[in-house]
Amino acid sequence: MTYEGVLKKMQTEFENPIQYYLIFQDSFLNVNQLLNKNIEINFVGYQCLNCGKKKKIFRQGFCYDCFYSSPAVGDWIMKPELSTAHLGIQDRDLAYEEKVQLQPHIVYLALSSEVKVGVTRNTQVPTRWIDQGAEKAIAIVEVPNRYLAGITEVALKNHFADKTNWRKMLTNDIAHIDLIEARSKLEQLIPDEVREYFHLEKNDLYEMNYPVLEYPNKINSLSLDKTPNFKGKLTGIKGQYLIFEDGTVFNVRSSEGYVVRIDV
Repeated sequence: MTYEGVLKKMQTEFENPIQYYLIFQDSFLNVNQLLNKNIEINFVGYQCLNCGKKKKIFRQGFCYDCFYSSPAVGDWIMKPELSTAHLGIQDRDLAYEEKVQLQPHIVYLALSSEVKVGVTRNTQVPTRWIDQGAEKAIAIVEVPNRYLAGITEVALKNHFADKTNWRKMLTNDIAHIDLIEARSKLEQLIPDEVREYFHLEKNDLYEMNYPVLEYPNKINSLSLDKTPNFKGKLTGIKGQYLIFEDGTVFNVRSSEGYVVRIDV
């Protein structure tokens, strides 16, 4: 079977194990069904996820022009503390920013290598944790806008990492830490304007089980720009990565906007 289309991050279902899907314009593929099978990935071209033009991808699936103009990739995406919609102040498009920023957000602890702190919209639970390959995750607070979540994350960055060590995550080098206990010690570290949203009794721990047959000891990242044709046996899926028998890993999300042909 051959599948062709523009790569977007894999869609997921919170099952045991996590179910992964590649969605193309005219077809879709349950990636779990490819485990222990040989697949071939061929790079065909580019297509910007914003304007749809066949222009080289710059970052996050966007061409250069769209990356610096679209409100969907403003600085406040990566740095929630820069959000200003709650003040009625526009960054690129106030209507868009109000829609995204002025909704409930979660600040959380996740365990994907070591413990990290992060921010996501509550509608993205547990998708956000699956996408980063977290083994376990727990919400710290739920706040009414992105700004409050951002300043909470900044306060907690002094005590926790804010990025996943993807190499450790993909080799299953995971710290053994009790997230419920770690959360119980955080109240005094949270900014004053957020403390009312911290409820000590809320300890809903999520645990994720990924479809991985075997973890590699060493990994090598596949870049379609450098290697436009790749063949290998799929042995696992974790986060947004495909893991192959020879230790090659392919980050689907970082390849958004790339047009590929997949033969299975």
